[in-house]
Amino acid sequence: MEAITETLFNFPKQKSYYKGKVRDVYNIDDTFLVMVVSDRISAFDVVLPKGIPYKGQVLNQIASKFLNATEDIVPNWVVAVPDPMVTIGHVCEPFKVEMVIRGYLSGHAWREYKLGKRVICGVSMPEGMKENDKFPEPIITPTTKASVGHDEDISKENILKRGIISKEDYEQLEKYTRAVFQRGTEIAAKMGLILVDTKYEFGKKNNIIYLIDEIHTPDSSRYFYAEGYTERQKKDEAQKQLSKEFVREWLMENGFQGKDGQKIPEMTNEIIQSISNRYIELFEKIVGEKFIKPSSSDILKRIQTNIVNSLKTLTNIKPFD
Repeated sequence: MEAITETLFNFPKQKSYYKGKVRDVYNIDDTFLVMVVSDRISAFDVVLPKGIPYKGQVLNQIASKFLNATEDIVPNWVVAVPDPMVTIGHVCEPFKVEMVIRGYLSGHAWREYKLGKRVICGVSMPEGMKENDKFPEPIITPTTKASVGHDEDISKENILKRGIISKEDYEQLEKYTRAVFQRGTEIAAKMGLILVDTKYEFGKKNNIIYLIDEIHTPDSSRYFYAEGYTERQKKDEAQKQLSKEFVREWLMENGFQGKDGQKIPEMTNEIIQSISNRYIELFEKIVGEKFIKPSSSDILKRIQTNIVNSLKTLTNIKPFD
């Protein structure tokens, strides 16, 4: 199957089209957002030159499952999932901060810790920790949402001081973040996994806070295998993990970390196939179901048809002639 790296649809009552790093987003009459999760892949805030077959379907279907599983905690933006690669939801005004929550000292937090830093986003981290140790309790380390370039760490104090989010709203976001992370942790445990860290995005519509975008996918979250975690920590061994980290590691091994002047290594067919296989493995481990590959050969036509039919149902917009 070819990777779907671009969609250039034109729907009835379409107000705008936005191409993100991975998602193509269509605004329908300022009422609904149609989010197509493409097969593009990004790392270090850079979109890599080739797509990964099935990646979009994996992300969309995992997100759909976890949004369903948390809708009793916080309302979410989803209205319909008309296609394996598509979610349609409410247009919300997004908060300009991503809520990152970490249960373990991994990834970016570990890289900061290794440099000698003991405070991240205004939150203190205990002395004497090693990579992948569990925090006494999860810490929230927000980042700004950059439309261009890198997201940046920011403290709660700065968010409030700069008026990015009101105190009342921010404290509600923290409550939702902790509760959804706890639910994700419980679901992961049933699958023999540890939810290590993740990020959430929230928005507002009619003064109601909604959980938006996607949650608990390998693009936004890091998972460890629970079996053997303690033994590996004792022996200072690397943890077995399910996340996009393996892509970052491959890039770093080949001299790329998204910095100026660095060249993205060649993405051979073998590399693309191996990444695709890992995403399918991620799906099956996280969701606990067999991944079903689409039977249709014309994926773009299928996506377009499914969106049009769904919009027709949702808004009585007439389909294409």
